[in-house]
Amino acid sequence: MSALVLAVAGCAGGTAPKPAAKNQEEGTASGHPVTLDNCGQRVRIDRAPRRAVALDQGAAEILLSLGLADRMVGTATWTDPVLKGLEAENAKVPRLADRYPSFEKVLGTEPDFAAASFGYTLGKGGVAPREQFAKLGVPTYLSPTDCAGKDNSGDGDGVRTKPLTMETVYGEIRDLARVFDVSERGEKLVAELKGRVAKAASAGDFTDATVLYWYANAESPYMAGCCGAPGVITRALGAKNVFDDTREEWPQINWESVADRDPDVLVIGDLIRRSQSAESAARKIAFLESDPVTRNMTAVRKKRYVLLSGQAMNPTLRTVEGIEKLAAALRSYGLAK
Repeated sequence: MSALVLAVAGCAGGTAPKPAAKNQEEGTASGHPVTLDNCGQRVRIDRAPRRAVALDQGAAEILLSLGLADRMVGTATWTDPVLKGLEAENAKVPRLADRYPSFEKVLGTEPDFAAASFGYTLGKGGVAPREQFAKLGVPTYLSPTDCAGKDNSGDGDGVRTKPLTMETVYGEIRDLARVFDVSERGEKLVAELKGRVAKAASAGDFTDATVLYWYANAESPYMAGCCGAPGVITRALGAKNVFDDTREEWPQINWESVADRDPDVLVIGDLIRRSQSAESAARKIAFLESDPVTRNMTAVRKKRYVLLSGQAMNPTLRTVEGIEKLAAALRSYGLAK
């Protein structure tokens, strides 16, 4: 891997705002009960949670960024190291499992609230359906990024009926801040994220750059369609995703089709999980540079790689990290006007 690749991988973004001080807003439940219309369910939270579980990394990092580690009793389903700056807060919260914990293990923490980033997590194949939590009096919250403007009824990772925007992520942050009675912290976090997006987007004219996003799997690779988190990143910078003609979240596309579209830059997921082939960036790059179909692609020959965490390629607060890193990479590779 070239020195330039390493430099791009470590540049701009990826750092959490300093968690809110504990002497601000202590969740006195003055704004409760809170009732939310959440992904087709009406959820009532009678008091600010004291024993919350975050069942996906995205949800965990939002709660940690809001300074709520002292009100969390467990996290699960991690694809990456925790967001830089949140290490100390994260260390205070037990990790129930690297993937999906059993429902019994979650219940063993005696939770009073559960948050998840993906519908699958709160389904039969994940931890447990929302109804099972509800029967035990535990309210659940599902990120609207996985339901608003999205059809999850088929196989795969769903189809976007409307392009995702960062406003949906900001809405999730505000919802969770309201649930925990720390709305001021939520507004501060949203303002910081908006400022970072604006700064990255103003750094150059990227309208001629073409990009491809590869999340995982070498044999049947998952590439980003038009309208999920990678679409947010691409649109923020005015670049073009070479597979923006599909609304599937992560369609599996053969390498011949990828080579035919020959993007200027390859954005590749650098994951720590081990559930698919070619999870880490190192394994992905080794494949790209050895496979006879991919090794002659422009981005591979010129080593134009951008390494992103899985969370930056999912619709989370770390999508902002993706915008920053891609903007920096496009400038470094001379692809900004």
